[in-house]
Amino acid sequence: MEVFGPAWENYTDRIAAALGGLNAGDVLILAGDTSWGMDLEEAEADFRFLDQFPCKKYLIKGNHDYWWTTAAKLHRFFDEKGIRTFDILHNNCLFYGDWAVCGTRGWFLEEDAHNVKVLNREVGRLEASLKAAEGRPSLCVLHYPPLYQGYECPEILAVLEKYPVFTCCYGHLHGPAIRRRWEGKRGKTEFSLISADHLGFVPKKIWE
Repeated sequence: MEVFGPAWENYTDRIAAALGGLNAGDVLILAGDTSWGMDLEEAEADFRFLDQFPCKKYLIKGNHDYWWTTAAKLHRFFDEKGIRTFDILHNNCLFYGDWAVCGTRGWFLEEDAHNVKVLNREVGRLEASLKAAEGRPSLCVLHYPPLYQGYECPEILAVLEKYPVFTCCYGHLHGPAIRRRWEGKRGKTEFSLISADHLGFVPKKIWE
């Protein structure tokens, strides 16, 4: 990642220093693009790097996570490799106390039939995740931002408005694109960018 400029210098050391302060009762949510590995075997070293920290990790799929496969295959891979701290957000929700953690990759819509199909699938996955929360107050994590300067995804925003989503965090924006982020409250939902270089590789604390 250092090829993307000085913001990424020594980033693995900085991540290790930040995660070293977390404990087994904490939950770290990774909003996609966790590894450049093209398959699970190539991504294993990155999973092991993160697995050394005792906190639980919830994974969202990013647009560069080419290693991503079915949830069943991911869980089987983690079990076979003895990687114990990961769980998957994919057509489901996970829980932290009384809160539900929901999410999916999301999508940018461009005007062709393929992208409409992908967007509709992601909208369905997001709704399935939020339905699984069964009315609990929810944190939603997306990889793609549902809105930023000059763009919004009304289909995703409509689903967020339909459910008790109080916080929506997203990634994907890096480097100069960070300037186009949209953060703040819209309706009942607070939106926040959590890409690693934006946060200086220190996780954003959301809940106690």
